Amino acid sequence: MTDNRLVHIVDDEDSVRRSLSFLLKTSGHGVTAWESGVAFLRAARTLEPGCILLDVRMPDLDGLAVQRELAELGIGWPVIVLTGHGDIATAVNAMRQGAVDFLEKPFEKAALLAGLEMGFRALHRQDEAAAGARDAQVRIAALTPRERDVFLGMVRGHPNKTIAYDLGISPRTIEVHRANVMSKLGAHSLSDALRIAFAAGLDGDPVDIT
Repeated sequence: MTDNRLVHIVDDEDSVRRSLSFLLKTSGHGVTAWESGVAFLRAARTLEPGCILLDVRMPDLDGLAVQRELAELGIGWPVIVLTGHGDIATAVNAMRQGAVDFLEKPFEKAALLAGLEMGFRALHRQDEAAAGARDAQVRIAALTPRERDVFLGMVRGHPNKTIAYDLGISPRTIEVHRANVMSKLGAHSLSDALRIAFAAGLDGDPVDIT
């Protein structure tokens, strides 16, 4: 998670952007402000990860459409939806699409900061998961091609004899490769090895993780 706890404000009302920016900056947050969902999406891939304060009712693209576009871009930053009176049903739909919270305008500063705290906790979990995935991929990349074949057999839940048959080598050789796999992965048990596999996105099917 970023040190300055960055918040991206996406709202077509200039007064809302200015007041939110002032409130958040005086609370120690970094802020970017966008006058439309279209403008935000154009820049999204180049932006630093943070929480998104997203207005529901905007011209061109409304908040729900922006959420869907973010998902298609593979951007899963926490979204807090800003709604006007009577937009509760829309806010519920936004939460179904993954928003972590919604705030009905006008909202209290305490409610805003509490919602952002929830969002930053979610962002921190994402950061930890991404770091775990990178670490797992580095460990698996250290395996030789044959060790990776054996590892995939382990991930599929196959016993040594089945892996040996599938690869056309002896069970004893599988045992040697398996020991090397466990050592290189830093795994002390099969469950450790499986956690590393799943963190790296392996599900037993051959996948290019290099």
